[in-house]
Amino acid sequence: MADLKQLARQIFQETLAAIDIPATMQRKLRREGTRLLFNGTSIELHNFEKLRVVAIGKAAHAMVNGLGQVLAPFVKFEGVVSAPTPPKKPVAGMKYFVGGHPIPNEESWKAGESILALLKKCDEKTLVFFLLSGGGSALVELPLDAAQTLGDVQQVYRALVTCGAPIEEMNTVRKHISAVKGGRLAAAANGATKITLAVSDVPAGRETALASGPTLPDPTTIAYVQRILREYSLRDKFPQTLRRWLDAGKMPETPKAGDRAFGKSHFLLLLGMDDLFHPAHHAAEAKGFIACCDNATDDWPVEKAAKFLLEQLDELRKTHAGQRVAILADGEVSSPVTGDGIGGRNSAFVLACVEKIAGKKIAVLSAGTDGIDGNSPAAGAVADGETLEMARAIGLDPADAFRRSGAFTFFAHFEDVIVTGPTGNNLRDLRILIAES
Repeated sequence: MADLKQLARQIFQETLAAIDIPATMQRKLRREGTRLLFNGTSIELHNFEKLRVVAIGKAAHAMVNGLGQVLAPFVKFEGVVSAPTPPKKPVAGMKYFVGGHPIPNEESWKAGESILALLKKCDEKTLVFFLLSGGGSALVELPLDAAQTLGDVQQVYRALVTCGAPIEEMNTVRKHISAVKGGRLAAAANGATKITLAVSDVPAGRETALASGPTLPDPTTIAYVQRILREYSLRDKFPQTLRRWLDAGKMPETPKAGDRAFGKSHFLLLLGMDDLFHPAHHAAEAKGFIACCDNATDDWPVEKAAKFLLEQLDELRKTHAGQRVAILADGEVSSPVTGDGIGGRNSAFVLACVEKIAGKKIAVLSAGTDGIDGNSPAAGAVADGETLEMARAIGLDPADAFRRSGAFTFFAHFEDVIVTGPTGNNLRDLRILIAES
């Protein structure tokens, strides 16, 4: 069964190789002379005196490099980049910040100040590219209330990520108390023409959640924020400065559809769910698997998702008796931290499958396309029907490791962790479940 684990690894690696950001950007964003073409839109670059770039997220460096390749050699730009890692090769004219994730750091704050200062100077003769990818919420932050400190903002983030609210509700709160979220970067460059290019780790149709929607109209409201604060008892977990600001009724509504800030705005999804499924499906089929894609388990608890997807795999195997089959799933499962171990939601998903697949000709892999899984140095893990027996042979209990949130440590014993390092990309997590008769 070691071959099944290796096949799952190969499918994942080939999928990563296929979602190359610079190549995708050149495919979806074309320049013909001084005209820029995308999504049926044509922008005449000669109409602008200044070109500015704001890149935020885990894929920021690859997106800046890709844009440079599209525009070179005739157009130079300047701007701000905030990413979780420094650039391997800085681009001239760009200011770089290594922001914090999942909690903003001092560089996140400085990046927010630098971006607003840059956008303040933009006018009708300015073309601004916003390059957005996952992780952007924490990588750039600045509060609307000038009285709040970085420590206050960090306290807010800790309260949000531990309150049990889904990410969409966390982002709703962030948008309404931040100077750089919920459409406010678009408003900061009010008169400029704006092009937002996105590498999305959020479900299709929810693009306003990506990096907390800094350049898109915000569909959420103050009333919704107040409901979230009550439901999760958040007010008492917030710093005193923010409580005073909220109690004084100073929270303004976010910019909505129809606002002047979005009058000259364009949005292009560079990479999304389909761009992850398609190469994974192709890679699985090339290895002789009958493959089906399933995104029904997004945001499900990890154990519920594991049970459901394994049932789907079993049904597919019955339908195609005697043949190799694969279930491919994307999205993020919910795996609350219950211990002080090392791991993340992807390795936790695989751990939840270990006992269920014991003795079967099945392999399960789950990994983040950003190369990061929780507090571990891995992207995820892989297991097969022999994993449980190997674990028990050395005194390991999968259930105990799961309770301690120690999935990475568990799989590291068998060299079954998936280590890629930061990939410079950030689509959704990918789960690969494969079986043979």
